[in-house]
Amino acid sequence: MAPKLDVNDPQVKSLLELFAKISLTGQRAHDTVKNAKYARSLEQVIHALKLDEANLDAKTSSAVVVAASSGADLEATKREYVVRRVLDGDLKSSDQIQTAVKFVASHTTIDPTEFDKECGVGVQVSAEECQNAVRSYMDANKPQIDSSGGWASMSSIMSAVRATPEMRWANALDIKAAVESELKARYGERSAALKKKPEKSTEGGKSAKQNASTTTSQPTGPDAMFQEGFLANLHKPGDNPQLTPELRAKHLEATNGSVMTRFPPEPNGFLHIGHSKAIAVNFGYAKYHKGLCYLRFDDTNPEAEEEKYFLSILETVRWLGFEPYQVTYSSDYFPRLYELAVELIKRGLAYVDHSSPEQIRAQRGGPEKGARSLSPWRDRPVSESLAEFQAMKQGKYRSGEATLRMKQDVLGSGNPQMWDLIAYRVLNAPHHRTKSEWCIYPTYDFTHCLVDSFENISHSLCTTEFILSRESYEWLCDALQVYKPRQYEYGRLNMEGTVLSKRKMLKLVQGGYVDGWDDPRMYTLIGLRRRGVPPGAILSFVSSLGVTTNNSTIQTNRFDQSVRQYLELDTPRLMMIVHPIKITIENLDEDFVLQIEKPLHPKVPAMGTTKVPFTRTVYIDRSDFRKQDAPDYFRLAPGKSIGLYQVPCPITCVSYRENADGDVQELICRYDEHAKPKTYIQWVAEHAASHSPVKVSEVRFFHNLFTSDNPAAEEDFLATINPNSREVFYDALLEPGFYDVARTAMQQAKAQAEQLQQNAKRLAVEALGEQRAKQAKEHTDALQAAHTTDFGKESIRFQAMRVGYFAVDRESQLSFLDKSQGEEDRLILNRIVTLKEDAGKTGSKPAKTS
Repeated sequence: MAPKLDVNDPQVKSLLELFAKISLTGQRAHDTVKNAKYARSLEQVIHALKLDEANLDAKTSSAVVVAASSGADLEATKREYVVRRVLDGDLKSSDQIQTAVKFVASHTTIDPTEFDKECGVGVQVSAEECQNAVRSYMDANKPQIDSSGGWASMSSIMSAVRATPEMRWANALDIKAAVESELKARYGERSAALKKKPEKSTEGGKSAKQNASTTTSQPTGPDAMFQEGFLANLHKPGDNPQLTPELRAKHLEATNGSVMTRFPPEPNGFLHIGHSKAIAVNFGYAKYHKGLCYLRFDDTNPEAEEEKYFLSILETVRWLGFEPYQVTYSSDYFPRLYELAVELIKRGLAYVDHSSPEQIRAQRGGPEKGARSLSPWRDRPVSESLAEFQAMKQGKYRSGEATLRMKQDVLGSGNPQMWDLIAYRVLNAPHHRTKSEWCIYPTYDFTHCLVDSFENISHSLCTTEFILSRESYEWLCDALQVYKPRQYEYGRLNMEGTVLSKRKMLKLVQGGYVDGWDDPRMYTLIGLRRRGVPPGAILSFVSSLGVTTNNSTIQTNRFDQSVRQYLELDTPRLMMIVHPIKITIENLDEDFVLQIEKPLHPKVPAMGTTKVPFTRTVYIDRSDFRKQDAPDYFRLAPGKSIGLYQVPCPITCVSYRENADGDVQELICRYDEHAKPKTYIQWVAEHAASHSPVKVSEVRFFHNLFTSDNPAAEEDFLATINPNSREVFYDALLEPGFYDVARTAMQQAKAQAEQLQQNAKRLAVEALGEQRAKQAKEHTDALQAAHTTDFGKESIRFQAMRVGYFAVDRESQLSFLDKSQGEEDRLILNRIVTLKEDAGKTGSKPAKTS
């Protein structure tokens, strides 16, 4: 959590008063002050252009703030030029302003005519032109839009139209109004249209085996976040400023002008839902631009790293649908990093320091943020630092006795990331890859930017806590005269209703409050995977949030709703009885059987059908029967009739049998052609030849792990653990259509995995050419062969009508899938999400709560 702003600090108070004079107040003013770089940029602009005397309105002020913050890295004259164009009314949208900043950054002199053309100054796109563009797009893409029912494609239509060159500077509201108008004309009112069934597919006759997991439209397209906003306005490869033209030329030659990104996790824990955004942004941005993305393990802290984390991270990236161009490690570059550290010393820009950690903190102002001072070792001779650095490498010093520090700007810069950061430290710990070869290790601040440079990263995308690091990142690259990638920062994804810190999650695991890191109640990605959340649902959720510089804090129920929407048209429907009660239909023969063909999804005919047997013995849920009827009760009771889903005729309850405790054990009913039921319920029949019913060993329902909406903010978060966060049912029964659904789901998951690898190879060849792609493949083949993605049993998903969405747990034993012998089948189901947000009742008491 970010520290609170001390409004009584004289400097803070002065800035807030200054910003108030340009109508910048409230939380946005506080956030601006917290960011020293942005605050300094805005302050300089206000004074230079006398904006505190200009009586700016809130709208203009907001645009000025965007220009000042976006142009914080520009020289003052260029930044002021952009702000003047804002004040003149030439730059009105954030898109225009960010384009303007990029333009002036890449031009030594500014040609106003060229500037106006590039930034859309004076361009007017009429509402009629927007309407025509929308109409043309929808005509050209009619089959795809029709298949989604029209309105479900609204977001993707807007994004696609906005992405066309002629609509670049159109008013977003005009485009939105045009899309709504055209959708209404073609598909009717939104509320009514969304309730209609999509048009039938010509493949409606396909079997369940062929179509059990047919994919349909998603709530939000996975590319939406790259088509507008923050990620739509990044530089083109080669446009990032370099110290010399030669560095740019070498970079472009090495990358073939392709976008190159990287996902650089620390292998010291399991990834959580927040990391899904970083994966989606880095791999997705490269994929969208037909570029490549590295998976690079930042393994510079051997004390906290374990092999299981490396394996899990690679597995998780692939599960989300991304194949790394190369899997690399920061430790791959230890020799090269050491050489550059030596070079930095030779250039007089680094020194070995023997200050203790406490002394270094004091030199940096200490916790009171007092006066800063230089290290007494800062001006030692270069030859002396070289010798001492060699001594560090040879093991002369223990941890804390010596560090290599970069010689930056301790006294002159207001940025703590320029206060002589540590580049190397002594750490007598064996490394999982280099073993005991090294006893000194580079820090993140030294390693990250240089490895980005080595790998020719075009866009270094990270979260906003690294904003201040950008200055030191670029300083170090320029100090060593190497290629300088461009760092961009976006807001991170946080989740309320749970905890995401590794320290807190470790307490949950070690304390036995959960069953492990992959417990379905955890918001680790392996936990969500085990619960059955589809990877596509996670990417759709991230895309729906968009990418900005603001952090997102989302309630868990919003995430669940997004998953629910994703599953709605993508998941077959089966009948499952959680707490069964037996029915004997007395007027049917013992050997009576009627094979009933039922749709796997009534709204998606293309998903196909499955057959279920209807016999003399069926089971319904106990919640569907009462001993005493009531006027407002519409299910089964003595003397009352009810319809069984898809069965031709209803049944009427004649009597029931109880045990000694008065619990109903069996219902006696009649198949009644003349009855007129008021409702229909689900059921499962007993028929050995059809392997019906499928017996479920455990059905697990998951609820919020915490009773607090924000447990991370609680003083004792463990005290807010919900003791009833999991319910387990042991007697559930499932229709035999499950078998075809399961087989098809596993086949499709394996096919998708193979297709993913093929696509990755194709993209590598297209981006870098066949020879370089071959070299990259050789570099990682051994690793990838050992870590083949396992698309596990959680790929088997279905909706249990009236109960929720379910997935098969990894502990299940299914002989028809595993081809195992001698093992008794054991089916365990995890509820992914409920059918509705307020759902929570099954009408049954749990057999066990844990």
